[in-house]
Amino acid sequence: MSKKIDGVIEAVRYKNGQIVMVRAYEKRDATFSDRTLLDRKTLLEKMQNKKRFVVGSRKALLASTFDTGKALQIIELDGRVLIVTNMDASNDNLEGAPVF
Repeated sequence: MSKKIDGVIEAVRYKNGQIVMVRAYEKRDATFSDRTLLDRKTLLEKMQNKKRFVVGSRKALLASTFDTGKALQIIELDGRVLIVTNMDASNDNLEGAPVF
């Protein structure tokens, strides 16, 4: 984890190509929270407030240690705001995050 990470997305739920909610761990001072559920609006607000989220998973028995993947980004396509890890996406798409 070279750059500061404010949250790790563990899983995602989509409906009609748009994120409904994500299961995440959020940075709390020197450690991370328990699992939390964030709806799309809340996640987008946090990202717009310069919070950095990545896709990843918690390492078993290692508390606040994660295997991390791609960073989430906000892009605009045809007047729609998308949350993606791949710039070629046409809908919300968190590559590497399993669906729950």
